[in-house]
Amino acid sequence: MGTLTVVERSKTRRESEFKILQPKTTFAGSPIKPLVKGLPKTTESLCPECLQVISARLFEENGAVYMEKTCAAHGYFRDLIYSDVKLYLKMEQFEFGDNRGLENPQFPNAAKCPDDCGMCSLHTSHTVLSNVDLTNRCNLTCPVCFANANVQGYLYEPSFEQVRGMLKTLRDQRPVPNRVVQFSGGEPTLYPRFHDIMRLATEMGFTHIQCATNGILFADMEFAQKAKEAGLHTLYFQFDGVSDDVYLRTRGQKLLETKLTVIENCRQAGLKIIFVPTIVKGVNDHEIGAMIRLAIDNVDCVSGFSFQPVCFTGRINRHELLSKRFTQSDLAHAVADQTGLTDKYDDWFPLSCTSPFSKLLTGLQNYNRPNLTSHPHCAIGTYLYVDPVSKKAVPITKFFDMPGMLRDIDMLARDAAGAKIKLFTKINAWQKLRKRFKPEFAPPGLTFERFLQTLQGMTDHSYGRGKGDGSFTYKTLLVAGMHFMDAYNYDIERVKRCVIHYPTPGGMVYPFCTYNSGPCFRDKTEREFSTPLDLKAANKQTGNGLVNVT
Repeated sequence: MGTLTVVERSKTRRESEFKILQPKTTFAGSPIKPLVKGLPKTTESLCPECLQVISARLFEENGAVYMEKTCAAHGYFRDLIYSDVKLYLKMEQFEFGDNRGLENPQFPNAAKCPDDCGMCSLHTSHTVLSNVDLTNRCNLTCPVCFANANVQGYLYEPSFEQVRGMLKTLRDQRPVPNRVVQFSGGEPTLYPRFHDIMRLATEMGFTHIQCATNGILFADMEFAQKAKEAGLHTLYFQFDGVSDDVYLRTRGQKLLETKLTVIENCRQAGLKIIFVPTIVKGVNDHEIGAMIRLAIDNVDCVSGFSFQPVCFTGRINRHELLSKRFTQSDLAHAVADQTGLTDKYDDWFPLSCTSPFSKLLTGLQNYNRPNLTSHPHCAIGTYLYVDPVSKKAVPITKFFDMPGMLRDIDMLARDAAGAKIKLFTKINAWQKLRKRFKPEFAPPGLTFERFLQTLQGMTDHSYGRGKGDGSFTYKTLLVAGMHFMDAYNYDIERVKRCVIHYPTPGGMVYPFCTYNSGPCFRDKTEREFSTPLDLKAANKQTGNGLVNVT
């Protein structure tokens, strides 16, 4: 301590005094094991061959983080988790405690994760984003598809009434009914009553409706306009690069012209876009910077990125696994190196760092808000504030003290939760936020008041980016990566905290990384609620001219 300045000693003291409030049990009464931070440490994982739960060790080696594990039947496995240990450890510093799951889980007496799944008493998070699969049909056959869409020997396509039941399951969740739904597949736009489903979700109280799509049908302006009129807000848009060379490798055909047409159609129809690139190391990671520049140029309709490193759902040799594995710290480095806009360390936080805001709003409004209490290693991101005229993009960290603000807000949330009079807490929050704002480093036209309005727009879609003449909020671009797990890097502590969930026609709800990997409840669900399919007829019907369907 003797080498620190007075300011540094004060800062260190304040941070050491900050304690996370951690619940002891879920609402269903299951004990919650607090997140173990630092390295080395052990966790529970899966054998990539037999999928049995086995112990795994996480450790640092040569500045990177690895997982190693040994199955008694299938031997030793090792995988890269984070290519930069400094970023890995930083993410853990901005975890603000677990949530308590659901008051009404579908599996109330679970004993073992991930086998006793759907949604179970061991789960600590509620649904923040739901994925409702409308079909397993697709008009593409992509080599990187985690859903293995359009290559199964059966058709999974829930009826309209089954989809209504799935949505009701999500809205009936307590204490936080699901509000944000994403329709997915397969290609969800192929669903026979796609626009009717958008209207249904609006009628049932979902406040934000997304579609995870390759965009092919949105290249038709009439289709895009009908989707907007039916209630669709945002395209979760498959966008792997800015050259057809990339699309030939990731999707099997040239698609860039179609993608650019979709952007223009969404602009005209008033739809928002989130780019969703599937990143494969050595295939399209070199185009990350160019994709971000394209998004900045179209910031009037493009609101963010969800970079998704490819998952390895089948067998893969160790050399190929290492050569193609792209981690979240690789994303932070690529953005910095290819754009010059961000710092590799200072500008990145786990998406779960938004939890203090959710807790504060819940306390002030006496209304349970969705709380993103995912594991800090599930997702990483930064916000760029973009001047729509000059297209100057500035990371939020350049004009706002994020670390100090997050801890301030978390402490205020504790006061607000028990306060009978909320006015003092609101004034205190406003003063603390202003103290962290540095106007001299803000982008053109961003005042503190407009900054607050923009934060409000992020949490309340009635004040979102498209409200009025656009003067209420400032244009922002979320640059985030979400690394969904496969059996090689599986961490059950991440599963228990997942906030992205799939409902099924049978009334169950599964975390993303048990539905698509690990136990893979997708296969079980689709086989249970499916009919036999003539693949050649289906491909002809959906316009799929590819020949590699097996």
